[in-house]
Amino acid sequence: MAIWCECFKKIRKGAHTLAPSADYSNQTMTDLEVEGQSYDHASFDSAILRNCRFVKCTFRDADLTDSQSFGCRFDDCDFSGAQLGGAEFATCSFANAKFGGARLFSTAFRQCKMVGATFEKATVSNITVEGGDWSYVNLRQHALKAQNLQGVRLEWADLEGCDLSKADLRKADLSKATLTGVKIAGADLRGAKLDGIPLLELNWKGVVIDEDLALAIARAHGANIR
Repeated sequence: MAIWCECFKKIRKGAHTLAPSADYSNQTMTDLEVEGQSYDHASFDSAILRNCRFVKCTFRDADLTDSQSFGCRFDDCDFSGAQLGGAEFATCSFANAKFGGARLFSTAFRQCKMVGATFEKATVSNITVEGGDWSYVNLRQHALKAQNLQGVRLEWADLEGCDLSKADLRKADLSKATLTGVKIAGADLRGAKLDGIPLLELNWKGVVIDEDLALAIARAHGANIR
């Protein structure tokens, strides 16, 4: 096991608890496996995490500014109130993670699995989303105007009240997603999957669509296409 500092030698499940408000800035962590530990108020500013697994850990009000995580798993973890500005996550998993009240400015999620994550009352601004699985996420009421969500899987996602105007949703999977009150003016939905979506409830003015979606909308309006 790689060692990032002496205090983490031979770390195993439940073997070590970080002191609150501890400073782990600029450190490199590799292959850690931790369950049920508190990282509340700790600083991971500019830290690097590789192939680590955290299960039911809390990062409440932690500082992960400019941190980088590669191939890490954060299962059932709580990031409420955390600072995530400039953080980058690549091929990471955040199954059922909580980001309530977290601040995500220019945060990048590259090919991440976000299934069941919730962003209630989080501040989301200028984030980068490159692919990945965002099924069942709660992004309700967030302003995602002009957001690049191309190819992102958003099945059963709660996007109620979201501003997706001018968003790039090409080839995104929005099947069974909640789109009540969503704004999509100017959005690009070419190649997107909208199975189970009540098409008549959406305002299509200014939306870029392809022939297949145009036909589906026409059929929803009762057109007899021959």
